[in-house]
Amino acid sequence: MPYYRHLSLFFLVLLFVNSNACAQSKQFISIDSLMTAAYRSGMFNGNVLVSKNNTVVYDASFGFTDASQTTKLTSGYRFNIGSITKEFSAVALLQLKQQGRLKLEDAVSRFMPELPQWAHEVTIRDLLRYTSGLPQVDWEKIQNDEDLLQGIKSVSVLDFAPGSNYNYSLNNLFLRQFIVERITGMPFKEYTEKFIFTPCNMTSAVMTPIDNYSFIAKGFNSKLLADKADLPITGGTYLTVYNLLNWTECLYSGKMVDSNSLFESGQRFDLPDTQSALGLVTYQNKKVVQHVHDGRSGSYEAILVSDLHESFTILLLGNSYRGNVSEIAGNIAAILRKE
Repeated sequence: MPYYRHLSLFFLVLLFVNSNACAQSKQFISIDSLMTAAYRSGMFNGNVLVSKNNTVVYDASFGFTDASQTTKLTSGYRFNIGSITKEFSAVALLQLKQQGRLKLEDAVSRFMPELPQWAHEVTIRDLLRYTSGLPQVDWEKIQNDEDLLQGIKSVSVLDFAPGSNYNYSLNNLFLRQFIVERITGMPFKEYTEKFIFTPCNMTSAVMTPIDNYSFIAKGFNSKLLADKADLPITGGTYLTVYNLLNWTECLYSGKMVDSNSLFESGQRFDLPDTQSALGLVTYQNKKVVQHVHDGRSGSYEAILVSDLHESFTILLLGNSYRGNVSEIAGNIAAILRKE
């Protein structure tokens, strides 16, 4: 090939790289302008991470670590992710299913025979889809894990026949955790650290109860009042935006569970405004194409938005609830899609 043709090819490649970098730069500026405006208007206090084509394109912290407003946030701070933590107990059960240690059709009574008669009717699948009929947790009686178990044991009548309706009750979550403990013989917290956090390189992720950990963003409200301390119960998760990004990549790659199990974990009851164990998931040919899950705990708020068609993930973790993370994430997604 003549020298000038080599030169032409070089300039074409250079032009493509520069135009691509320019597009990314414009997206960065647009996202940064959006986030800065959201922070200055009091809509967001927390950390944000955006990944596009397996590359982090935006990573920023806005606001403070606690109600004193003396220390600024950095990307190393951990936040309570609220309901997103439900994904870990779902994946744990599906890992055990793949090992042949349970079936989704199994009745809860197989693993916890001491529960009332209703446990013969409620299945593992019901717990994953929130169709068990279990009532809401009576938090006035809860101080620890044993109280949670006793609360479940004290349920005499379900709110509806299992599989016939939907109720987003946390008793489903806690019962999932208790079943993992019964099958494996280890505390759910230990199971999660060993078989989920470590394989996914979620090195900063910690599950409650926690004591004396550094780099924990503390929840506080709009009046600068700090949240009450967590109850010493198992299941709440504190992690960084990078830990959460690692989780999404690990989940979609098949490292946690196979494609059939991942498809099952995203199924939900067929009514509007219901959620699966993974929140809201869209599939094509049983493969994830979109995944949205939000969470709240006290003043903490979190959202995970992944679009695998467009190859991006948006993560927002806040510690001063304002109720705007879904809207902010939607605007970031529009920027990435060039809408």
